[in-house]
Amino acid sequence: MTRVSDIAEHWSGLCRKPPLVHASQADCVHLPEPAHEGSPDGGGGGSGTIRWGIGAALSGTKTLVRNRQLLWFTLLAGLVLAGNTIGQAALFYIGWAMQPGIIVSYVLDFLLELATVFCLVFLLAGLVMSISSKKGSASFFGELSGAKKYLKTLFVWSVVLALAGMLLFRIWGYFYIFGPFLTSILGQFPFNLTLDPNLFTEVPGYGGRSLLLWIYPMGFMWALIFSAINLLLFILTPFVVPFVVLGKKTIRVAVVGSFAMMKKTWVEVAACAVFLGVIVSGVFLTYLLIQAAHGYNDPWMAWPPGMVTSHPTGTWIALGLLYYLTVFIVAFVVATVGGIAALDLYTSAKTGKMPGSAETEPPL
Repeated sequence: MTRVSDIAEHWSGLCRKPPLVHASQADCVHLPEPAHEGSPDGGGGGSGTIRWGIGAALSGTKTLVRNRQLLWFTLLAGLVLAGNTIGQAALFYIGWAMQPGIIVSYVLDFLLELATVFCLVFLLAGLVMSISSKKGSASFFGELSGAKKYLKTLFVWSVVLALAGMLLFRIWGYFYIFGPFLTSILGQFPFNLTLDPNLFTEVPGYGGRSLLLWIYPMGFMWALIFSAINLLLFILTPFVVPFVVLGKKTIRVAVVGSFAMMKKTWVEVAACAVFLGVIVSGVFLTYLLIQAAHGYNDPWMAWPPGMVTSHPTGTWIALGLLYYLTVFIVAFVVATVGGIAALDLYTSAKTGKMPGSAETEPPL
């Protein structure tokens, strides 16, 4: 029987294969203008620059409310990550059933990473072009189609991000902590709606494993790790896509320009990211209230399986599903706001004006 606790132990080895299977596994660079010319230290610190970062998040929210068709970005990004979850599950199944070599496994990991990152980068380019369009309320799909002219450059940037993501993916010490933490959380209600360990047992007719095992928790957990890594990479390089689609720069110039601008505006970017992260974390942590009302129960702590007798009723399952829906919607809407905020910070760094206002100098 496959237990989540076993999976957690296997996670520390960073191998996709289940623990019961043993197998080997030259352009001229133009730096951007100084950010926030009127701000102290060029936007490098102080409560004023933090206010600019939070202002970018609030301005991004207002932009999304005024132009709701940008929610197409939210929906499509969600579908891309859903596809990544299924892809991660498929890679686990391939690793278990076919036992490919280590090089083949790495190649498959990279291809899935590249496909997902490219889709997200392309969607982000369409989002940036939609917001900056001079047509007023431009069509998101119209601008997304217009982003095709930057396809080659965006693909090259996606390759860079995918390689960086693969490198971070293989940092063993980070996942040794994060992997078991995730498996522990996902084994609890409301993440485990049945609280029945037999849900993940071996099922005849499906290659010896339940299909649900490959998608949840394995595929889902690795998709979360994938999302966390690439979110970090996007936060560290928030201005590359605007430089490409608005400044019409090559990747080399866009990356250098993004890091130069990031050096000037890192406090604002960090403040914006933390502000949006607090919102998502607050919604996510409401599961503690649900647990407090329902009663904490982790089926994997009770062994053998017959010891677990408490199963959620239909009402609690409905509440759990509503919680899932709320968390996912908030997370992807906040991601959309973050993309808009990155463009606002890019524009404010160019103009010296606070996002969403005519203010040209943060208060001391």
